[in-house]
Amino acid sequence: MKHFNSIRVAVADDSLFVRRMLRELLSSETDINVIGEAKDGEEAVKLVKNLKPDVLLLDIIMPNKDGLSALEEIMQENPTPVVVFSALTKKDANTTFEALEKGAIDFILKPGGLPVPTSLEEVRRELITKVRIAAYTGPVRLITKRLKEEVFPVKKKSYVKEPSIVVVIGASTGGPSIVEYIVSRLPQDLPATVFVVQHMPALFTKVFADRLDKNSSLRVKEAEDGEKIVEGCCYVAPGDYHMIVDRKNVIHLDKGPKVHGVRPSVDVTMKSVAEVFGSRSVGVVLTGMGWGGAEGAYAIRKVGGFVIAQDKKTSIVYGMPKAVVDVGA
Repeated sequence: MKHFNSIRVAVADDSLFVRRMLRELLSSETDINVIGEAKDGEEAVKLVKNLKPDVLLLDIIMPNKDGLSALEEIMQENPTPVVVFSALTKKDANTTFEALEKGAIDFILKPGGLPVPTSLEEVRRELITKVRIAAYTGPVRLITKRLKEEVFPVKKKSYVKEPSIVVVIGASTGGPSIVEYIVSRLPQDLPATVFVVQHMPALFTKVFADRLDKNSSLRVKEAEDGEKIVEGCCYVAPGDYHMIVDRKNVIHLDKGPKVHGVRPSVDVTMKSVAEVFGSRSVGVVLTGMGWGGAEGAYAIRKVGGFVIAQDKKTSIVYGMPKAVVDVGA
C-alpha cells in the first residue's frame, strides 16, 4: 500500500464550472492537492504523462478525444488510478461500465447542477473517499485486473423450480468486473438461485443486470418487489432498495435505513437468506471498502451455510473480504 503526504489529483472535464467545483470540494481536505486540469481527452493524456498524478478524475463525455479513448491510452502508456464521472442516464451508465472494463477503479455521478447544499456535501464525501481509495490502490493493482475472456452464453431456459440453494454475492469498489466474470461462467443448469448486491445508484443496477444477462447462460434481471424466485436465475438488487426474501420465496424491496452507509446492503440480503434457507445458503463477499458483508456472512455461517471471501491478492480493495475473515465467518 502506498503512503502519501499529499494525494496529487488531476481533473479532466470539458466544463469549467465542474472543474472549479471539483477543485473547491477537494481543497477542503489537507491531504489532497489538485495539481492540474484538462478540458478534453487529449489534454488529459498529456496531463497524466507530464504531471504523473496519483489519481485522475475523468469525465467520459468530452470533445476531441472522449474519456474512454483517453482512459485506454493512459492505461497503456502511463497506468494511473482513474475515477470517472457519469451522468444518470442509460447511455452514460453503459459507457461507465465500459470505462470500468478498461481499468477505471470506480465512478461517481457527475456533480454539476446539484441544487442543494446537502447534495453537494454528499458528493464531497463520496468524491474524497473514492479519491483516497484510488490513490492507495495504485496503478499496478489496477492493470492486473484483466480477467476478461471470450464467453459464449448458451440459450437460456425458463425455470419454475423453487431453489434448493441460494447464493448471495456482495461487492462494492472494483466489483462490477469481477461479478461479471463470475456470473458469466456459471452453468445454465446451476441448481441454485443467485442474488447480486452491488453498491451502485438506481438505473445503473438495471443496466448492470442487462449486461450480466447478455453475457451469462443464466437468466439475469433486476429484482422486482413481489417476484417469486426460481432456480437458475440471478437477481440484481435495485439501486436504493434493500432486497430480502420471505419463506414463500418472494422478493421484497424496501427503503429501510442504510446499513454501513449503503442501500442496497448485502448484509440485509444475506441475513434474510440465512433465516429462510439456513444451511442451504452461500455467501460470497468480493472487493469493496468497509464492513459490508461481514454481519451477513457471519449469519450464514452461524446457520451452517458456506461463505467465500475474495483474497487480498485479487481484491482491488481488501476491505469487505477482510472484514468477513476478521469476524470468523
